[in-house]
This record gives sequence, C-alpha cells and structure tokens, in this order.
Amino acid sequence: MAKIVYRKAGRKALHPIVIAGAVIVFGGALLNLVWPKRTQIELENRSPAKFPSFSVASLEKGNWQQSFSNWFQDQFMLRDQWINAQRATDEIVFQKVEEDGILLGKDHWMFTKLFTINTTTQKQLAKNVQAVAEFAGRYPGKVSFLLVPSASAIYPENLPVGAPMVDENAMLDSIFAEIGETADVLDLRDTFTANKEEYLYFKTDHHWTPYGAYLAYQQFCTLKGLTPFDLAAHESETIEDFQGTHYSATRLWNVENDFITYYPIDNLMTVFNVPAEAQFEEIKTENLINTEKFSTRDKYAAFLDGNNGYSVIEGNGTGSILVVKDSYANSFVPYLTENYAKIGVVDFRNFRYGLDSTIEKEGYDQVLILYNFQTFIADKNLVNLSRPSSL
Repeated sequence: MAKIVYRKAGRKALHPIVIAGAVIVFGGALLNLVWPKRTQIELENRSPAKFPSFSVASLEKGNWQQSFSNWFQDQFMLRDQWINAQRATDEIVFQKVEEDGILLGKDHWMFTKLFTINTTTQKQLAKNVQAVAEFAGRYPGKVSFLLVPSASAIYPENLPVGAPMVDENAMLDSIFAEIGETADVLDLRDTFTANKEEYLYFKTDHHWTPYGAYLAYQQFCTLKGLTPFDLAAHESETIEDFQGTHYSATRLWNVENDFITYYPIDNLMTVFNVPAEAQFEEIKTENLINTEKFSTRDKYAAFLDGNNGYSVIEGNGTGSILVVKDSYANSFVPYLTENYAKIGVVDFRNFRYGLDSTIEKEGYDQVLILYNFQTFIADKNLVNLSRPSSL
C-alpha cells in the first residue's frame, strides 16, 4: 500500500492577538531599557536598588539574579502608576482593609496595624521600662516621661470593623504605673479623648500633628508650672497636600491629603555629630524648623531637620532641659523655646552612649523622655539610658 503523506496547504498567519502580545512584551522591554532611571523613590523615601556588578560567583549563588530583580523592579517604567492601580483594585474590587501593615479605616483614616505583641517585643518592652525607671531613679525629681498613645487608641471607632488591636490602654496603665514610681508621668489619654474632634493625628502619616503636640506641651507646662507658648499671639502658616508614610505604604486611591499648620519659630539649633566617646563634632547651625523640607515629600522632617543624634537649641526662657526622643518630639520641641534658655535633643538612633556625662557637662536641669507607644515598645536603643556614663 502506498504511503500517504498529509501536508498542510500553507502556513497559517499568526493570530493578531499573538502579534499584539509580542509587540507589547518586546516593545515594553525595549522601552524600559531607555526609560529614564530614577535616583530616588520619593513615595517610599528611599534610594532605588543599584544595578549589580556581575561575577560568576554571584551568578552561581543566585545573588546576582536577585539583585538584578530588585533593580529591575525599582526601575520599571511607570512603576508608581502600576502600584497605585494594583492597590486601588485591591481596595475597590477585593474590599481589602489592610495594605502593607496599614489598616484602612473609616473616614480616610490609616492606622498602624498592631494585633499582637510577640515574645521578642515583650522582652524589649520590659527592658525599656526598666531602663527609663532606673534612669529616672538616678535623677530624682528631674525626669518626666511622656508616652504618646497611638491614634487607634484615641479613635477606635474608625478602625476596620472587628480589627483585633492589642489592648493598648492596659499596656499604657502598666507602663505608667512602673515608671511613675521614679519619674513624673504625662498621660495624654484624657486630654486627647476630650479633644478628639480636633486635628490631633495625621491620617496619612504615623505622626501626630503640631496641634496634637501642642496639647501635650500644654499638659507638660501645667505639670512644671510653666506659661505655655501662646498660639493666639503668633501667626501660623499652613503647608497643604501632605501625604505621609501611611500613604506611601498603601497608595490609597481616594486619599484625603493632610496639612501641616505650624508656627515659624526661628530659634537657632546647632547639630552635632557624635562619632566616638569624649567628643562632639559640630556639623551646622540652622533654624530649628528647616522650611525647605516642606517642599519635599518628607514634610514632617522640617521639624528639627529630621532625627539628628545630638542637637542644642537656643531658647528664650530660663534654665535647660534635655529631650530624649523619637520623631514625635520633633514637632513638640519648638514650643519649649518659650520656656527654656537651652534645649538639648538626643535621638539614640544616632547617639549610642549613655547620658550621665552629657547631663553633667552640659548642666541640664531637667530631662524629658518623649516617645510614641509603638516605637517605645520595640526600640532597642532605649537601653542606652541604663548606661551610667557617656560623653
């Protein structure tokens, strides 16, 4: 029997969808190669990953591929627009109420998620409470402790329904009880609850507002018998369209921008570098509010020009105070210029020594330790308070 061979009459044309897909894929790849490369990812306040240098060893270990992937993701064309579209889809279509550790609450609120306190954080919290209590014990009558409650503790009604947040109030009660044995404690919960209709916290950022800081400052003045900075006697300025760290994490499609109302206090601040024990190195002297940063994405960094290790501010009052802080204190400290002649500011992220010698040499009369709750419970640097010597 003769063998029958079947042949195609002719090669069919590629389907238009296949062609279109190929054009999109390869055209997009070529376009991405020539797309302008960014030097800063502004929404995330960080530098992009660098293009990795090639080596056979890094290729074999898979390190080069991972580094290239990180670089490609950071430099992908229209990266922010793609992320924004994906986040909007998550919220609108899938009704997500959490994005990258941020809870999407009612009335455009965004809250830092804190559902559990793991064992590591519990141990760190115990160390921090002990460090503050022991430090205050070394300076009886001199130390005040101000722990700012989370926005979620003041506005629980705006959390997503059923969000199982930790019992922050119970934890604050415990912290204040222990530290209150040696330090003057400022508990803001009653004050903030009574004024919760005011603008106390940013909705798009993890900080309080300058007005929230002012209410805390007023309570501090009451504790110390001081006359507070008179808002009515000064002109304020407002910076519009502030989108903070919570927005950077969530890219909420229907974001309600915050604003920053501040008082242009122009007292001078000297910033020091603290590279090693026994020396301060002066870096610069400037106004304690760096207004140039109001034109950047990180607008809150205008206060105290960010988180410097050690700074000294010239005040208009009498005596001196040392503020040991996280970034919540940055919008609080300017008000203290009304009451003190000298205000020292320490941020342990860039000042890794104890404070005893600094207090002695610089002659500080009082010490204020000011943190927000969520930083305080996990901060590994606060143990520096328990070190009995420093510069």
